[in-house]
Amino acid sequence: MTISYGRILAGVAATAVVATALTADPALAASPDVVISQVYGGGGNSGATYTNDYIELTNRGTAAVSVDGWSVQYASAAGTTWARTLLTGSIAPGASFLVAEAQGAGGTTPLPNPNVTGTIALSATAGKVALVTNGTALTCGAVCHAAVGVRDFVGYGTANDFEGSAATPALSSTTAALRQGVDTDNNGVDFVAGAPTPGSGGIPPVPPPTAARVHEIQGRGHRSPLVGKSVITSGVVTAVAKNGFWIQDTAPDADPATSEGVFVFTGGVPTVVVGDCVDITGKVSEFRPGNVATNLSTTELTSPKITVTAQGVALPEPVLIGRGGILAPTPVRADLPGDVEASATFDPTTNALDFYEALEGMRLRLVSPKAVGPTTSNGEIAVEAVGADDPRTERNGVRYDSYAVSNTDRVILDDLLAPMPAVNVCDTLKGNIDGVLDYSFGNYKLLATATPEVLAGTLQREVTRAATSDELAIATYNVENLAPSDPQAKYDRLAHGIVDNLAGPDILAIEEIQDNSGSANDGTVSATVTWQKLIDAIVAAGGAHYSYRSIDPVNDSDGGQPGGNIRTGFLFRTDKGLSFVDRPGGDATTPVGVTAGATGGAALTLSPGRIDPANAVWEDSRKPLAGEFAYRGRTYFVVANHFNSKGGDDPMMGRFQPPTRSSETKRHGQATAVRSFVDSVRALDAKANVVVLGDLNDFQFSDTANILVGDGFLVDLPQKVTARQSYTYVYDGNSQVLDHILLSKPLYLAGEDYDIVHINSEFADQASDHDPQVIRLATPQP
Repeated sequence: MTISYGRILAGVAATAVVATALTADPALAASPDVVISQVYGGGGNSGATYTNDYIELTNRGTAAVSVDGWSVQYASAAGTTWARTLLTGSIAPGASFLVAEAQGAGGTTPLPNPNVTGTIALSATAGKVALVTNGTALTCGAVCHAAVGVRDFVGYGTANDFEGSAATPALSSTTAALRQGVDTDNNGVDFVAGAPTPGSGGIPPVPPPTAARVHEIQGRGHRSPLVGKSVITSGVVTAVAKNGFWIQDTAPDADPATSEGVFVFTGGVPTVVVGDCVDITGKVSEFRPGNVATNLSTTELTSPKITVTAQGVALPEPVLIGRGGILAPTPVRADLPGDVEASATFDPTTNALDFYEALEGMRLRLVSPKAVGPTTSNGEIAVEAVGADDPRTERNGVRYDSYAVSNTDRVILDDLLAPMPAVNVCDTLKGNIDGVLDYSFGNYKLLATATPEVLAGTLQREVTRAATSDELAIATYNVENLAPSDPQAKYDRLAHGIVDNLAGPDILAIEEIQDNSGSANDGTVSATVTWQKLIDAIVAAGGAHYSYRSIDPVNDSDGGQPGGNIRTGFLFRTDKGLSFVDRPGGDATTPVGVTAGATGGAALTLSPGRIDPANAVWEDSRKPLAGEFAYRGRTYFVVANHFNSKGGDDPMMGRFQPPTRSSETKRHGQATAVRSFVDSVRALDAKANVVVLGDLNDFQFSDTANILVGDGFLVDLPQKVTARQSYTYVYDGNSQVLDHILLSKPLYLAGEDYDIVHINSEFADQASDHDPQVIRLATPQP
């Protein structure tokens, strides 16, 4: 493959994660020639045609195979005791070999003349059958398909062992497991249940492999034109993983749309090393990571036969990404193809997805890229190659400003082949970063072949100013599944963030407080311990003593980590004259209402109280918590929110374009419900002081935010600050807004000072994955 783009490009756009081809099951029984082609356990049963059970073998190879000393073995669906029938003879190419087993009282038709006769009574519905290259009885249970000596294996019905991801369907007295002319090492794919046809001749022999260069195997498209075919090809080993390796063709073509690299799946630790030249015979397959339909597939060679022809060969020069090299096109797909893999259009000069597909499996190089996201818990780093020109944050990250511009030049470095260092945004990875390009979790990823050296940047955690005596400070903070089982260090870091970086705000809306047993799904819903540990940590950090208000949810009804029962709540100070207006009766299912206040204006019927908790939009999602506060003769209505997550949306760099954002439907309904509540306050007091805040799980340019804003009675503060300041979360190197503070228009016009305090999202060492934010409201003495 000759790179000849006139454009310059840098990196990989990513989104939300599932496994690569490198995580496929390494324990598949190898069946290069003789396979099990039929299994029938209903022989002799009432209603059966044939009088005997049987197992049929077929030689798919091109040469005769002796089965002297081999055996077929059977165990019940969950059994560990194996019955055997020893085999003798030879099976010609394309021929079938019939093993008759136990005879029953029913049935009307004898089997055709068998090659071998045994006495095993197979289950008619569910069981396990193994073809073994010796006569020793197996002793295993659920991993026999990978046992030494097992040449082929079939689990049917409710069997606890089978090849691949699913067993063969359940059988009956009138149906057998029939192989469908393929051997993908997946029983659920290779077999169907149908009428038994013993001695039918089996399946045809495997045709000889086709000679093909790597670029012919990859082809011009997202799927190989040779998928399912056996090929023979060659290349030099460029990288080695635990269950396979990559090769790259040493004789590239002149077409920039065809990749010269491909992954060879061995299922176990390869015996080759980097620099080996190899000839490979294998089957062309498309592996879809995690078997998730929204992921693109990657081309690979399976069941390989490998011959090393030379060693210590120089590797092909890596393709340079960035200044002096190539950069991806700006659009993920410039068209709207729906299923990318089915599209007739493939243009690496126009579409970022096609650009990266044309480099799949190849050696790439980045030169001193800058981190635009911190090292994640999965060992990944989002970087931007030198030469990229993305919209920047005020701290030199990359902004995500619209659905139309995905910053496709971001590259995700993955630690599959070498550990990745801990880096923060703006750190530089020094020198040449070489690796091979792979795809997983909805992203193309560069698997670096060596651990980069880091040149640390100067990024510091922000510290906001304290509120003056004439200001009321209200903040929001997602504390990321805080539970009593978390180490004290997490509580201490959160506390110092509240005391030192947020300057001890008067009110905090807190999201993701878990119950007292954390993720243990034991029916606990109370979070008294969690709240108290956080309050105590704040005091220990030198802060004020906070009180809290919250409502326990119905067990396992609010989404989040199963058993965690996350909820929103309020922390508030009382040392400055602020008070929480308690009105009893609030619980998990009773909705809060609005009524006329005793001295005019509006008042809550419950405080704290949940907004419309029976509304279907809150199913498996956190219900908003409304609280009424009093300060200097004024009433403040504060609503803490944690909207539906983005889980289930199509990935940004996924198979379907444009991506479907299925999760936003529920968020739109949630925004509508909260806005309706705010309007009920407004109906009684057009000048009401309302603060709606929290983790809305959506962007400042989203319809979710716009629904809350509506006719302008609520003002979304992330929409009002400069674009360079507006981000609270970094995902795959895209700095974006998920957390919001909205003020009622009268409160906004009275004067405010808003600050997103960047203390987490840009740092590998973080107390939470969200940045908090604070609003300081002008509250002069009455």
